[in-house]
Amino acid sequence: MTLTSSLAKLIVSARPSAEARENAREGLLDFLAVTLPVVRGEAGDSGLKSLQQVYRADDAQTRAVLLGYAGHALDFDDFHPDFRGHPGVVILPALLALAADRPDISGEQFLNAWVTGVETAGRLGLAAGSQHYKLGFHNTATLGTIAAAAACARLAGASEPETALILGTAATQAGGLRAQFGSAVKPLHAGLAAQIAVTATLLTLAGFHGQSENVLDSFFTAYCAGQQQPEKLTESWGAPWRIVSPGLEFKPYPTCGGTHSAADAARAIRQDWLQQGDPLSDLINAVERIEVSFPPGGDIAASVREPSNGIEARFSLEYVIAASLLREALLIQDFSENPPDAEIAALAARVTRHPDLSAPPDELNPAARFHQVTVFLRNGETRQKRFTRQQSLAIAFDLPGKLRACLPDMTEAQRANIVALSRLESRDSLPQLCDLLFRADSTIR
Repeated sequence: MTLTSSLAKLIVSARPSAEARENAREGLLDFLAVTLPVVRGEAGDSGLKSLQQVYRADDAQTRAVLLGYAGHALDFDDFHPDFRGHPGVVILPALLALAADRPDISGEQFLNAWVTGVETAGRLGLAAGSQHYKLGFHNTATLGTIAAAAACARLAGASEPETALILGTAATQAGGLRAQFGSAVKPLHAGLAAQIAVTATLLTLAGFHGQSENVLDSFFTAYCAGQQQPEKLTESWGAPWRIVSPGLEFKPYPTCGGTHSAADAARAIRQDWLQQGDPLSDLINAVERIEVSFPPGGDIAASVREPSNGIEARFSLEYVIAASLLREALLIQDFSENPPDAEIAALAARVTRHPDLSAPPDELNPAARFHQVTVFLRNGETRQKRFTRQQSLAIAFDLPGKLRACLPDMTEAQRANIVALSRLESRDSLPQLCDLLFRADSTIR
């Protein structure tokens, strides 16, 4: 069988485990936590208002693009290390947009499609290799288009030949560049990927014809600089499920994932200082300079050095380190469309980057990434902390706490209802979720 046919067969025949579905429920809850503030108009995002002048959300395709944008607008959504991107904000908007027109879809069918999409996403990342991202592509947009198409095909009950056509139609439209990081186009990538997946599915089921064979092969050839390993797309499928191992990673901070271990290092320095009983102001006033080191290429995503607004600041190691030293918590409003905070920006100007040339390049193993933050004080003292990516991931994550932080104006009862709906355990859960996202009093309608 060809690569596309083999993948299509696996998508159609996939039988996710109970553990995989349970992890999928957590992923759905995290998606709701970071999407609802934008959908409800509480996050101060202007991009969605602009999109609504073009997209009216009166069909599945336009609902998908708006919901995908909303899910990625805060850059607070899930991450998958194999995929090297954000699967939730392309797969879930596409599935929810289709489910809104299909009240017959069960919660289990939805979760199985979501698991299948994450499986495809993770294996696409492994097959594409590190060069795809390094070349300048945004995996969420490119590989995510194909992963979302796989999930949509599964949810729609497409046959193997139809699934192969859906994959090929989606792959030929996949695109998105990292050059757009720090702008509203980055979350638009997620929306467009979800829209393409929905469109490819509906076109195929309507009888539209395209090439199904050799499209994925051509995609890898064109987009991966010869480093692709296409066999990884299908080998050991579901053993384990990618949503189980390595699993989805949920962000504790509303910033680029490539800044998180730097944030943890800076926060540890802050906490140690405060435990001495000394005022934080004494530390800040004593700072002469701050250095951050990391493997060569470890700052490829966090490339912004002097952000002009909070959105660009999400991708600035300097700004995130400074904010982590100054603030008890990194809040959504600290990384909004507003100009950078003057106090944070002033401290960020004292941060310099120093790649650790003794470490292997980041592209060889992003999982081994670290950040070491060294604060040099004017009296000659230094304060230093080093956090690996794995140490950061080992910090206990509070998903209900994230829900409260993202939706502070909701009552506990309202948040509890969202948690209950995200489990998709009742027949009405999925229609109610779609109603919550697309009803008349939301901004997507």
